[in-house]
Amino acid sequence: MNRKTLVLPAVIGLLAPVLAACGGADGGSDGGDAIVVGTTDEFTTTSDDPAPLDPASAYDVGTWNILRQTVQTLMIQPRGQGEPVPEAAESCGFTDTGNERYSCTLREGLKFANGDSVTAADVKYSIDRALKIKAPSGVFGLLSTVDTVETKGEREVIFHLKTADATFPYKLSTPVAGIVDPDDYAKNQLRDGFEINGSGPYTFQAEESDDKLVKAVFTKNPNYQGALEVNNSKVELRSFPDADAMSSAIDDGDIDLMTRTMTPEQIQRLSTAADTQVDLVEMSGLEIRYLAFNTEAPAVKSRAVRQAMAQVINRGELVSKVYGTQAEPLYSLVPASLTGHSNAFFNKYGEPSVSKARAVLEKAGITTPVTLTLHYTTDHYGAATEKEFELLKEQLNSSGLFEVTTKGTAWDEFRPAEQKGEYEVYGMGWFPDFPDADNYLAPFLDKDNFLGSPYANSEIRNSLIPESRREADRQSAVGSLTDIQDIVAEDVPVIPLWQGKQYVAARDDVTGTAYALNSSSTLQLWELGRGVSG
Repeated sequence: MNRKTLVLPAVIGLLAPVLAACGGADGGSDGGDAIVVGTTDEFTTTSDDPAPLDPASAYDVGTWNILRQTVQTLMIQPRGQGEPVPEAAESCGFTDTGNERYSCTLREGLKFANGDSVTAADVKYSIDRALKIKAPSGVFGLLSTVDTVETKGEREVIFHLKTADATFPYKLSTPVAGIVDPDDYAKNQLRDGFEINGSGPYTFQAEESDDKLVKAVFTKNPNYQGALEVNNSKVELRSFPDADAMSSAIDDGDIDLMTRTMTPEQIQRLSTAADTQVDLVEMSGLEIRYLAFNTEAPAVKSRAVRQAMAQVINRGELVSKVYGTQAEPLYSLVPASLTGHSNAFFNKYGEPSVSKARAVLEKAGITTPVTLTLHYTTDHYGAATEKEFELLKEQLNSSGLFEVTTKGTAWDEFRPAEQKGEYEVYGMGWFPDFPDADNYLAPFLDKDNFLGSPYANSEIRNSLIPESRREADRQSAVGSLTDIQDIVAEDVPVIPLWQGKQYVAARDDVTGTAYALNSSSTLQLWELGRGVSG
């Protein structure tokens, strides 16, 4: 029968000591057939992105979900929302009172999948490489506070930071800090194609067709030494063209588990079905969606235009008509469940108001209607994205202040065009690199930001972000974080829209599903096992 399971957020730090415990409440087994996981994420090599799986370049939830299984990091995020704990490292910590010197000691006996030893020199090489290459994705920005990396012997690595950064342990848990083998990854260039060599819990084999990855096979790495207990011997990740095809595959038993980009209709069906062998697991999520602006584009260069859009958009209607109970309105880049969140956009604009928006435009001398195009990706955030953007268009056009059209583009074209500044307004989603408010602000507002946005605020970059990072107690950073959010609501380089839950659907003989995703939407394939159906 169907069981809808609700997984509550873990108490901060509660799960850190038990990271290596059994994968899932139902137990599991490392034997049996491969566990097959479905996804609608596409992995493609293109002229704009020839190296989608290189840790120094990859920067989206799909590619990171592959890298986290294969490329080991010094630290790792636990099952819940606790602080990161050692993984490839035996121990890590700040060695000064100013949070500017961070030292890690590697576990003994670490090896890459090919049997080569993993040393402190390999860690230094990997970090230096990412910072030197500076891939167009902007992922190297996560390491922006690193000044130099020092090694002592075979096992100790010391990071000297440019400025205090209490979030640095989180950053060492992200794939850009993944440890790569210098024999396989050149110092000055990215590794093209779909090959991966690491020291993580799995080895990786890609099956590709027409420059696309159609199946990824993860096999338990016999040389793995780390904090994780691997509860299966093999997992396959299969790509599907859309959510309907993926849903049919799990109904037919062709795949065992699916997540990400399920449609609201599919989630509703699975949550209410009385007789099915597929269970739905619901858990709190930190995914957000937002509109971003090229603030140099003529149509939206005036702050008044962006403010008027923020004043007109009705988040409540957007959520209720498109996503229902699977999302909630969001009035800041920082999700409501994180320390430092404030309802900055609601405080600034209140309820949607056409008259207030008109007054803003009139005061700035803007002729209406303002003509612009809302761009969205057709295949990266799920089938509901098109409906969402049609409703946004309807809201803006019905005000009489805007004349909006929408245009959908496949992700492999959409993302490079956005980075090149070709879109004036475009829709994006964000799955956090780590669960801290800093990771919802700095990637969009700091130098070398993820969006390639021309928006720059010197107070945010030079004062408020550094101030917030000096506070190891994140509650003490709330003042700086709130000030950043207030400035964003005033200048509107982005408009936050909604915050979503996350779901896993799995055949009922699969165990460990409650831990298949962590709070950052990271797939944790090692948690999955096989139990008894029913």
